[in-house]
Amino acid sequence: MSLAERFPYEMRLGWRYTRAGRAMRRNGFISFISAASMLGIALGVAALIIVLSVMNGFEKDVTDRMLSVIADVQVFSADGEALLDPVGEIAQIKRNPEVTGAAPYIDGQALLARGEAMQGALVRGVDPAQEPQVTEVAAKIEHTLLPQLTPGSFGIILGVDLARRLGVMAGDQITLISPSGQITPAGVLPRLKQMTVIGTFNSGHYEYDSTLAMINMQDAERIFRLTGPTGIRVELRNPHVAPEVTAQLSQVLGRDVLITDWTQQNRAWFSAVQIEKRMMFIILTLIVAVAAFNLVSTLVMTVQDKRADIAILRTLGAKPASIMEIFVVQGALVGVIGTLAGLALGLLVAYNIDVIVPFLEQLFHANFLPKNVYLINTMPSDPRAHDIVPIVVVSLLLSFVATIYPSWRASRVNPAEALRYE
Repeated sequence: MSLAERFPYEMRLGWRYTRAGRAMRRNGFISFISAASMLGIALGVAALIIVLSVMNGFEKDVTDRMLSVIADVQVFSADGEALLDPVGEIAQIKRNPEVTGAAPYIDGQALLARGEAMQGALVRGVDPAQEPQVTEVAAKIEHTLLPQLTPGSFGIILGVDLARRLGVMAGDQITLISPSGQITPAGVLPRLKQMTVIGTFNSGHYEYDSTLAMINMQDAERIFRLTGPTGIRVELRNPHVAPEVTAQLSQVLGRDVLITDWTQQNRAWFSAVQIEKRMMFIILTLIVAVAAFNLVSTLVMTVQDKRADIAILRTLGAKPASIMEIFVVQGALVGVIGTLAGLALGLLVAYNIDVIVPFLEQLFHANFLPKNVYLINTMPSDPRAHDIVPIVVVSLLLSFVATIYPSWRASRVNPAEALRYE
């Protein structure tokens, strides 16, 4: 017995009707519609995989760069003033098994000026010895720039884009203008302090590279007129357990402080990304659905073309269920081949998008991701099984559903009527 004879005749006939070569000789239009349906399914599945992979990569890349600058958890004074017992609170925080580091800090808003250039900035006072425990950016400059932030030197480290806007480099002098000014007979005057630019950092996240500046915490106390740190930044073993750790620290530290984690600080952004992913899945699934339901017209025309074959099979003893199975197999094969082709194409593009996009940018002399708009300037991709598996399953289900009605109509063909004019 040959390999083909081991399969039921319904499957063999369904496969024969699917092959474009034989169909082309009898009815090229039906073959074209079948190929178009297969191509539509493949492109729809590929588009879904590529788009969701890029959105996953964008979310992961932005999150990683964000966490290189901000802490997983932040503890700060409820009234904006200095913490009452920062040393004791840091000791309590470090008792949590998920905590790998904690460092005090001071945050303040200020204006930075150099000549006519002026930029608003978030000025962060840090402890050079402890800050590398809680942020990746600080760890990168731990042995180069941070040691130069000595108390009383009034040195400042700028984000690379902030320095570019001000037109400064290492060794230049800039003026820091603090809103917490001095009270004089003429009113409240802002405090001005000459700062020396020590260097720049590059987190890869435009929002922070263009607004953040770091100075020594003791210098920040003098500039902002504080008696100590206003908050504590906490690093965790696993950033994804930050909400649970936040709840635990709230019970330990009491109500005198406020505690937030990185998911709360950027909740609006993450919610927007999730909504966009859902909407893109729905929209692109409709493309797959349109291609899948093109199978209906393909199978209807095939059934009309094969009425004589159906009648002959019925006179030879084929049951209506067998006739229906033949055309279900034909439609299902189109769906399976289209889905697998789309899966292969989608994964090929998703895993090589870091090569494809730069090539297209060079070819068309375009910049698809302006850094000041999209936060990052490279196209990331992160294909995930929990996204890809539902895409494949939905595509196959739509293909199978599209075969039901035409196949049922084929099973209802009356042999006598079909052979009357043959």
